[in-house]
Amino acid sequence: MRKLIILVTILFGFSLGFTQETIEKKKPTEADKVANFDERGFIKRGAPIGDAKKVSLGELIKKPEKYSNQTVLVEGLIVRSCKKEGCWAELAPIQRGKSQSVRVKMKDHAFFIPLQSEGLLAKVQGRVIVKVLSKEQVKHMIEEDGARFEKINPDGTVTEITFEADGIELRKPDANTTKRRSRKNS
Repeated sequence: MRKLIILVTILFGFSLGFTQETIEKKKPTEADKVANFDERGFIKRGAPIGDAKKVSLGELIKKPEKYSNQTVLVEGLIVRSCKKEGCWAELAPIQRGKSQSVRVKMKDHAFFIPLQSEGLLAKVQGRVIVKVLSKEQVKHMIEEDGARFEKINPDGTVTEITFEADGIELRKPDANTTKRRSRKNS
């Protein structure tokens, strides 16, 4: 009986340790934090981009409920990104005008984008999530990350469109992209 108790205790301890390891978030390496473009001028992180349905980012922003919980492919310009780990970015339509951006989170914190990703073009495949952020979450995001929200509800909550990325491809914008964006923002 005593051996059985010892064995159960050891197995329980082992399983508890394994569980704690799987819950901990992955930390970015130094290589994750920098922009190393491949020979074609891309940075690829996460899963390879597949054959998900391509959706205009502007359309997704206008009608997020239509795409909620679906895996889609979008393209846009990174207008802000995490400066600590590279675990999120805000993606806006390239021909933006005054439209809002979408927060992109790297799925399961399993991969990261370079810390200096602002201004890069991104092709992102992942799942659209429409959720309500609590007043506390909104306050934290504003104070910690400098997040900006288009519309804060009277109770302090925000309905947010989040994009959970499975994979992302980044590239530098060309001169034509920069000109189109400048004209739209004038």
